Amino acid sequence: MKRSELLVLLGGGLLSALGMGPAWARNDSDGEYRIQRAVYGTPERFVDVTDRLRELARRDTRFRLGNDTFGVDPARGEVKVLRIQAVSRSGRSRTFEYIEGSVVDGALFEGWRGGGWGQGGDGNWGVRPGYDDGRDGEYVIVRAQYGTAQRHVDVTDRLRELAQRDERFRLSNRTFGIDPHVGQVKVLRIHARGPRGLRTFEYVEGSMVDGAQFSGWRGGGWGQGDWNGGWGGKEGPTRGLVILRAEYGARGRWVDITDRLQARVVLNRLSVRVDNDLAGTDPAPNVPKELRLRVRVDGREERRTLSEGQRLTLP
Repeated sequence: MKRSELLVLLGGGLLSALGMGPAWARNDSDGEYRIQRAVYGTPERFVDVTDRLRELARRDTRFRLGNDTFGVDPARGEVKVLRIQAVSRSGRSRTFEYIEGSVVDGALFEGWRGGGWGQGGDGNWGVRPGYDDGRDGEYVIVRAQYGTAQRHVDVTDRLRELAQRDERFRLSNRTFGIDPHVGQVKVLRIHARGPRGLRTFEYVEGSMVDGAQFSGWRGGGWGQGDWNGGWGGKEGPTRGLVILRAEYGARGRWVDITDRLQARVVLNRLSVRVDNDLAGTDPAPNVPKELRLRVRVDGREERRTLSEGQRLTLP
């Protein structure tokens, strides 16, 4: 694939080329879109992977994409993409794209684990990603925030300015002219209202934001609604990954690092090494320490204890 073609492909994708594409906080177990067909490769060389995708979906909600995923490399030496052709509940066709190395999250799709999908679509590479009929998105933006759960700023007005200039842009501190939480990975959270109520879309630093899924994106006639839900919603975050309590130390010398851990959660995932750097201090010098953790993962509460030097991965 030529560089120019790749840039067009990445720019047109609805999901981030870095594997950190938008994931929405949801109040139900099923997504809005039913999969019809899935292909993997490049526009010139690709294979139908619908059956293999169904097998993967039954095992896990998320997986990292690569040639090993489907056991085939249809275009050696080229950057490949998984294209999932789907249809919304209202009958709109949409194509989702995931580039090699990115994380595929089945939460977007109706009946993902059930596997009762994959009947339809033409099995071809298809047209540009987004709504195949060229119509506007289904979600109207209410509010936009940038930062972490602990430190974030309202960027609704700035996002409106960006939207009026371009449909897509790459997210960074420069995007909004501010770094609300220095040293932490930040996220843009767009709260929007759609056919089934309020959704929150997340984009991590470095990812591509594509306004195609939002109604009236370039027009700017959005962001007028009231939003009292803070970072996580009116009732606080109840789905995804929530750090309820985290203590680090030993022998009666402990420090609370709950906020520090929650700040490291990106798109409901956490992977960190348990050590003094994580805690920001050494509460018990020259003594082996441990992390005592209480978390909620998609509504289920869990407790874990890890020794210093181990790696914590959630979920």
